Amino acid sequence: MFESLTLIPTHLWPLCLCIALVAGVIKGIVGFAMPMVLVSGLGSLIAPELALAGLIVPTLVTNGVQALRQGPQAAWSSVIRFRLFLATGLVMLLLSAQLVTVLPTQVMLGLIGGPVVVFALVQLAGWVPRPQGGQNPILDLGVGGFAGLIGGFSGVWGPPTVAYLTAIGTPKLDAIRIQGVIYGLGAVALVVAHTASGVLNQATIWISVAILPPALIGMWLGGKMQDRFDQASFRKATLVVLLFAGLNLLRRALI
Repeated sequence: MFESLTLIPTHLWPLCLCIALVAGVIKGIVGFAMPMVLVSGLGSLIAPELALAGLIVPTLVTNGVQALRQGPQAAWSSVIRFRLFLATGLVMLLLSAQLVTVLPTQVMLGLIGGPVVVFALVQLAGWVPRPQGGQNPILDLGVGGFAGLIGGFSGVWGPPTVAYLTAIGTPKLDAIRIQGVIYGLGAVALVVAHTASGVLNQATIWISVAILPPALIGMWLGGKMQDRFDQASFRKATLVVLLFAGLNLLRRALI
């Protein structure tokens, strides 16, 4: 275990744990963005493959907590409602996960940073697409497939999911629970996919486990903040952070 932790230089560990704490706080406030913050922040310090491995266990556990907050029955109802989205996303995630060990590092960083920047800019500009008739099978298949595609090689499938839930007018509590279910099941698939790809192995799993405690503490703190402060202001601040994180990834991809 301790030998595995040396894959990350000792002087970088405090920064990695602080990034995990911040990611947890943001997730506690808005219900999403942990993988984006982790892959952006950790990816600025360590190899993209290690950053991707590091986010898997925290993402799995925190989304499980979020999905079951209102009980198993409510979580199951979300699974039934978004079954097409989940099934398509799962297939695409398992397929695209194999690209991690094939794609050049700079291409991978660009493919992660691009969607994050676009999502943040669109939301900050106040433009929210409103599909006619709300949720429908075609959108479930399309958005689910795209979310799975980028999620497989980056561990980030939040932007299209959040945009879709916002576009179909999902109520706040439902949206937070549904995100937990979608991301949680996606995280299970991510474990399977990246065990097969070799990104998550006997060494890197301990890095992911070590990042879990500050992520959980941050999520708890973020939940407390959500109760006390205006969520819209925090969400806007989150989008600004994500925008800069995405731009940083694009900078690394282009240099």
